[in-house]
Amino acid sequence: MSIMIQVTERMSILPVSKKEQVVFGLMMCTGMVVVMMTFNLWHTGMLGQMSVMQLFLQFVLCFVIAFFVESFIVGPIARKITFSFSFARSSKIKGVVTMSFFMVIGMVLLMSLYGIITAYTAGQLEGDSVINAYLHTIVRNFGLALPYQLIVLGPLVRYVFGKLFKGPAAVVSV
Repeated sequence: MSIMIQVTERMSILPVSKKEQVVFGLMMCTGMVVVMMTFNLWHTGMLGQMSVMQLFLQFVLCFVIAFFVESFIVGPIARKITFSFSFARSSKIKGVVTMSFFMVIGMVLLMSLYGIITAYTAGQLEGDSVINAYLHTIVRNFGLALPYQLIVLGPLVRYVFGKLFKGPAAVVSV
């Protein structure tokens, strides 16, 4: 049984052109970096210890790294993996959810590594095993990133993206 939903074609699928990929990536990175950076700084007790300028500089550095990691490493790999599954090619919604899942996995693995390297160089791991801290950070970040991406940010960014890049109205089966 399928449910028919009226949506714009571009709202229900990933960006098509390079320009759309960049805009979509900028939107997604901004939302993920703000939430994940705030969460991790709060979790480590650093949020209240940093000035507004330090927070801004941390955001810019984290954003630039996340955008490049997403655009040149995780995005292409996640796209390849996602569209290697026939169900992801046959259903737009399944493709979007599968792509989001693999993007979160890749970004959590690499951005958690960035966070651990940052904490280590700042001397914040005091006596903790780097491997244990990394594994703990992955689990903690994945626990927030996946539901946030699937339930909040992904739908919001796709909605705004769909408004920016309007496609012809289409009826798709879900």
